[in-house]
Amino acid sequence: MSDQTVNVRYIVNDVEAAVAWYTKLRLLLAGPTSSAGRPMPDGTKPGPGGWNRIHLIVEDLPAEVARLRAAGVQFRNDIVTGPGGSQTLLMDPSGNLVELFQPARH
Repeated sequence: MSDQTVNVRYIVNDVEAAVAWYTKLRLLLAGPTSSAGRPMPDGTKPGPGGWNRIHLIVEDLPAEVARLRAAGVQFRNDIVTGPGGSQTLLMDPSGNLVELFQPARH
């Protein structure tokens, strides 16, 4: 399937603002036992239907989080770490989730 394109569609409030947020995409499917399924700080447990998100790979997650927080970006949780790496969730201008992910170094 590497020769096929995967599309993701989000309903947004402002197309121009949303376009500025998104780049190349890769589809990841996460089961209920993955680190993506861990509860949020408020106890909300992610699940199908509303927790789907764009997944962007970064090289230095703490630095990206600091940079984006300083720019006023809203985060849904703090950085969490699992066997595959570290991640955090932020919200785009329309409230859609975006995951920043730093793969574990093996």
